[in-house]
Amino acid sequence: MSHGKASAYFAVIDLLYNYFKILGEDDQRARRAKVTGNVLTLDRALEDTLPYVLALLGIADEDDPLAGMDAQIRKRRTLDAIKRILLRESLNQPLMLMFEDLHWIDEETQAFLNLLADSIGTAKILLLVNYRPEYSHQWGSKTYYTQLRLDPLGEESADEMLSAILGDGGELAPLKRLIIERTEGNPFFMEETVLVLLDEGALLRDGAAIKVTKSLNELKIPPTVQGILAARIDRLPAAEKELLQTLAVIGKDFPLALVREITKKPDDEIDSMLNNLQLAEFIYEQPAVGDVEYTFKHALTHDVAYNSVLIERRKLLHERVGSAMEASFAQSIDDHLSQLAYHYGRSANVRKALEYLGLAGQQAHRRLAHSEAIVHLNAALQLLKSLPEDDERRREEASLQLTFAEAAAAARGPGDDEVGAAFARARDLCTQLGDTRRTFRVLLGLRFFYNFKSQWQNDLETSQQLVALAEREPGPARLLWANTALGESLGYQGRHRDARAHLEKAIALIPAIAEHTVFPVADPRITALDVLGDVLWCLGFPDQALERCREALTLARKLGRPFPLCSAYSGVCTVYRDRGEVSALEEAANEMRVLADEHGFGFYREEGTYWRAWCLVKKGSVEEGLNEVQRSMAARRAVGLAGGGALFDVFEAFRKLRRFDEALALLDQTTWTQRFSSAVRRVRGELQLEAGRCSEREAEDLFRDAIRIARSEEARSFELRATTSLARLLAKQGKRDEARTMLADIYNWFTEGFDTADLKDAKALLEELNA
Repeated sequence: MSHGKASAYFAVIDLLYNYFKILGEDDQRARRAKVTGNVLTLDRALEDTLPYVLALLGIADEDDPLAGMDAQIRKRRTLDAIKRILLRESLNQPLMLMFEDLHWIDEETQAFLNLLADSIGTAKILLLVNYRPEYSHQWGSKTYYTQLRLDPLGEESADEMLSAILGDGGELAPLKRLIIERTEGNPFFMEETVLVLLDEGALLRDGAAIKVTKSLNELKIPPTVQGILAARIDRLPAAEKELLQTLAVIGKDFPLALVREITKKPDDEIDSMLNNLQLAEFIYEQPAVGDVEYTFKHALTHDVAYNSVLIERRKLLHERVGSAMEASFAQSIDDHLSQLAYHYGRSANVRKALEYLGLAGQQAHRRLAHSEAIVHLNAALQLLKSLPEDDERRREEASLQLTFAEAAAAARGPGDDEVGAAFARARDLCTQLGDTRRTFRVLLGLRFFYNFKSQWQNDLETSQQLVALAEREPGPARLLWANTALGESLGYQGRHRDARAHLEKAIALIPAIAEHTVFPVADPRITALDVLGDVLWCLGFPDQALERCREALTLARKLGRPFPLCSAYSGVCTVYRDRGEVSALEEAANEMRVLADEHGFGFYREEGTYWRAWCLVKKGSVEEGLNEVQRSMAARRAVGLAGGGALFDVFEAFRKLRRFDEALALLDQTTWTQRFSSAVRRVRGELQLEAGRCSEREAEDLFRDAIRIARSEEARSFELRATTSLARLLAKQGKRDEARTMLADIYNWFTEGFDTADLKDAKALLEELNA
């Protein structure tokens, strides 16, 4: 349809509804049964396509198995699922698929046609498409592609066509030449010219023959096909003209039931007028599932009829169409959201336009058609400005800004400035309204934006607001989310003891959350355990850290959902890395990669790839490992994963290869949280000292500064690493007693984790100093 570009998957969904014989009155259960039954009957090997097809048709369960999946992977697998079903069906019977008017196609349907065009070279499928010259595609190089250009008819063909319409009488020859000259061989123009001459009486039917009643000089043939159509419409009886204009407002295609609902005229009267319009060849009846359906003979016929309606009446008709659609499709309103947004958007009913633009935007966002979602939501936000500024408008805008922020984050990345602006605006509106339920969700999104942008102070303040909000209206899930967020934010600030307190509060709430509870994408129970594991390692409790991360892994397996399980693998991999357990890390990373590949989690797939590369470095394949690490880092940034602590592994590889310039440049270019201040100084000292870029005294100052910061943050693991570096330097300078004393002090503080790499390294150095 002409406004189909803003309706994601419009033609694909229409195709699927026809294929699965889904009717408007079918409820969700009936639709699920039809899709599932058809697919499994076709081939049980296609069972894995069901989640994608059901989600596209809006029939997904609350426990969405595709939640958290990388948007591009999910889109690719959805289109592939439909392709596989059609290819399998073509083994049973040859298929002919028809897509019309590709010049109005949406991006998702275009992607599907591209995929299908690449796959049907040897299949029993004929794909027929039509389009205007301004549309272009990339199929021309395929050997199984044929293009039929519909040029104007040559003089001989045009004469043959007119003979078929008018007859072969010699007296008609001058008229034929005139029509061919005026229409330049355009078949539609020729046909409409004959019809307008019949309408005005210049031509008369006499049985099978046609007679000319006027001289050629008296004939008034409009110079354009639009002019001819307008003249023909003007000659219609008033009631039929009014009906044709109403039909044009509905759209190029329209079901009979909807026409009856809009016009409110007796059935016999409507049937008679529709029959007359068919006889006059303005509209045609076409096959449809269930109801009788009509279509305009040509897009130009529709456009001229639509443009003949005065603007104010057009607005009234659009509103009447929208109201009739609501009544006719009450049981399947989600199938028509974009059409309702279109009609009410062109009416004077701003409230209804806002309602359906918002709903269409949300639906497009759910289908991962984020660009289309942004178009609908932007239109709604602009329209909203025409309303008086009151609480109703604020509520409407808060909802729109929130959905816009989430769609824009998915389309452009969570660090896009418009994402932050939309979340911030939604927060301000919710605060004015006292809407604490929505404020909580907005603050979670805003906190993620600040986190991604490395705005650590804003991140902390937003997390504190979450806790304050959750404590005013306590509930276990909200308190769990809030304390987890604040614990993580405090960890970024290097306030490890405070972070631990909030994370332990969060974990204490886990038993109060029902096991079957489904959180959207991330599960705060898993996050709380993983983040606490990280904080415990920083505080100097490596065994407790591993225990907490293994708890998260056990809980995630029990929950049985892939995204939280990948999250748990991420946490345990981080602790294995910190503990220096290469074999355990490699095994967990491989399991995470397999799971992420299976479910399309690009974020975690790249993390698993990164850990595997880090293991290569540790096992001696430094060059190979570093190349893979750098490729993975670029991919991680592309899916929204910042560097963080993982970058310290890169410095180790650079150092082994003596590529000090690259290592120091990366150290300077990275935005570090306060938590890594000690580690940054230690690494800088080691790199510069080994590269000969600083004196031993300058390196010593960096190491001592690293120790001071680590002690102020109670980060015993960072303190141990910095002290070990300093002790080595002091020993080299002959200050063995000082080195031994300071290293023994921090080593003896530890009560666990003596089998970890850092403590083994410190112990070996102590034994060397004691020798």
